[in-house]
Amino acid sequence: MKSRRQFLKVASLSVLGLAGALPGVARAAEAAQGTIGALQAPAYAVGQEALQGKHWGMVINTRAFDTPEKFAAVIRACHRHHNVPTINSKREIKWIWTDGYRETFTDQMDNYPARDVLERQYLMLCNQCVNPACVRVCPTRATFRLPSAGGVVVMDYHRCIGCRFCMAACPYGARSFNFDDPRRHLRGEDINPAFPTRMRGVVEKCTFCSQLLAVGQQPLCVEASQGAIVFGDLSDPASEVRKVLAENFTIRRKPTLGTEPSVYYII
Repeated sequence: MKSRRQFLKVASLSVLGLAGALPGVARAAEAAQGTIGALQAPAYAVGQEALQGKHWGMVINTRAFDTPEKFAAVIRACHRHHNVPTINSKREIKWIWTDGYRETFTDQMDNYPARDVLERQYLMLCNQCVNPACVRVCPTRATFRLPSAGGVVVMDYHRCIGCRFCMAACPYGARSFNFDDPRRHLRGEDINPAFPTRMRGVVEKCTFCSQLLAVGQQPLCVEASQGAIVFGDLSDPASEVRKVLAENFTIRRKPTLGTEPSVYYII
């Protein structure tokens, strides 16, 4: 058994070693933060063919989604392209889904909305916030916002350690955690080789189809909605999305939280 003197000697050396290592740890952290954009540049670079915008957002015309088939077409297009597994359990993985009025707009002050508004289903997805809570809490910067690419909030699955802090911070329930290996729930013939599959232990979510924006295409949900979803640059007064906002009454999900969501709903 070591004497008290020997113990204190070892402890003091350990503290000195840790103190000497801290500047290196700090420099490494700063370097990681400074190069996060460079690390993602190959996947999210904004080239000449990319759609150009400073603040991407969308408007969903909830009145146009009047049949289950219209919802299904949008969800199917998104999930198939992004290799989202079909898991019928509490461990469901979803990038875009539907829910009722009370669940979607939890902070609306109208206690007695019109019956058709109350009975309607609503699409839900990542709100691509200007001030995303998920980014602030991520310890590895696996989730981050790209101001150079229209402000989309994307993920680096290789950096994700599965802590799920982002899930706890997201007020919109827009993130899913892979408790199981998602590849077990994908059929080979349905896998899209153009988009990476994920692994067990990581979080995933909608990214506004940033990989398509980079090659000049709009998000898949916009294409599949047949005009019910309008996408564009919210910072451009002449954009189609701004024209739609100017002509219609819209609401957002939980705007009082200060996250500045970029998805609007025509009610």
